[in-house]
Amino acid sequence: MKRRRSLNVISGPLLFAAVFAILDIFIPAKQAAAIASIFWMGLWWVLRPVNIAVTALLPIPLNAFFGMVPMDGIISKYFSEIVVLLVGSDLISLVWEKTKLDKRLAIKSLCGIGTSVREQIAVWLVASTLLSIFLPNVVVVMILLPVAVSMLKFLGQEQIMHNPVATPILLAIVWGAGFGGFGSPLGSSSNLVAISYLEKLTGREFMYVDWVMRFLPLLFIIMFFILAFLLRLPVPVARLEGGKEYFRSVYAGLGPMKRGEKLGLWLFVLAMALAFVRPLYVQYLPLMKPAYVFFSFGMLTFVLRNETGQLLLSWKEAEKGVMWGMIFLFSGGLALGKLITDTGAAAQIAKVITLLPLSGGWETMFSLTLFATFLTEISSNTAAASISIPVVQSITQQLGLNPIPYILTSIVAVNCAFILPVSTRAVGVTYGLSPDDLMRQGVRLSVMCMLLVSLLGYVCMKFWPLFLHL
Repeated sequence: MKRRRSLNVISGPLLFAAVFAILDIFIPAKQAAAIASIFWMGLWWVLRPVNIAVTALLPIPLNAFFGMVPMDGIISKYFSEIVVLLVGSDLISLVWEKTKLDKRLAIKSLCGIGTSVREQIAVWLVASTLLSIFLPNVVVVMILLPVAVSMLKFLGQEQIMHNPVATPILLAIVWGAGFGGFGSPLGSSSNLVAISYLEKLTGREFMYVDWVMRFLPLLFIIMFFILAFLLRLPVPVARLEGGKEYFRSVYAGLGPMKRGEKLGLWLFVLAMALAFVRPLYVQYLPLMKPAYVFFSFGMLTFVLRNETGQLLLSWKEAEKGVMWGMIFLFSGGLALGKLITDTGAAAQIAKVITLLPLSGGWETMFSLTLFATFLTEISSNTAAASISIPVVQSITQQLGLNPIPYILTSIVAVNCAFILPVSTRAVGVTYGLSPDDLMRQGVRLSVMCMLLVSLLGYVCMKFWPLFLHL
């Protein structure tokens, strides 16, 4: 194991050196180094010889050594405006976790579940999808998976792995939490990466309500498609008696909502509402963007007190609970994106791809969707968005196309990963989901979903004006 880990560690810099040596013959050294950085970081994100957050810090030393872009442009990405938003929303989410409000909402959404196995699959998929619109997908699976496994064992399904009843339920949770994130800007950090590029492309602020108007219809179409896929999986029994009673008894055990839970819920609801109605007050508070709204409400968690007189959140709890790794991963993706865009590396990649017979039709939409989907399957959706969106923009501009519909379709694609046991799917494996079942069913779903996303993007581009401009 030590030898294998050592090989995985040195594989990154060796691949970087090899790619750099080859590309340096044909393109400027800074562009070669930027593209080689993609290979090093991508390989380490797949092999994981170090934590993925550590890999996300690589742009700092690599840029310091090769001088690809001004250093302040890289460093600023690690505490950008969107990082402020992530910290603020994280603080509020920690209150939900501390007060068990997240569990209360999850259990309540499942209390109406029926005894039919197919109804169970549908409810778990819908619950995980809707929750991941507002909460980080990892948080959603960490809430729902223990509840689902406990329910299955309570109903006599003791063996979880390779269980034809448990497998579709666990798949519904990890897949729903994974793709549901593109329903709102807060659902996935890759969405915030996308917003930063869209705002840079258009030169104006991209309102949250504009995001929901464009993506929520697509989210529900994909959700029903995945539901149809899951319902076609064979199950040995038609019903699981006792599920509804189980959830009702668990919810009753939580007791009435306490002051801490209510405050946590109101902080989130008010912050979310202000983020969506920003067009109403932007002229009066031009600097109060959603990032600073969420950060302001997040800071209130250190001031407000719960029913026992304790602070909703202490600084020690915040230090321990904030998902710093996710924040670094997000920031590293932005830093890598800056390397490949500002050096001109994205344009070089685009030149190669434009050698394909692309005319801007469905084949172009499918090619770019395939590119984005492949990246998100082998790394993370944040990293995939950081790499694919600037490349997609460069390709479409070189082809003389409007980049907006292709970028919007790529945003959907980087949120549709179903195969490898990483990210939310890795959590499912720890709770008994078989990696073999995940990968076998995930390959089938991924291929079909790529075709669906490409088709949706093409149809929206042709017939939906909102998909042509921001």
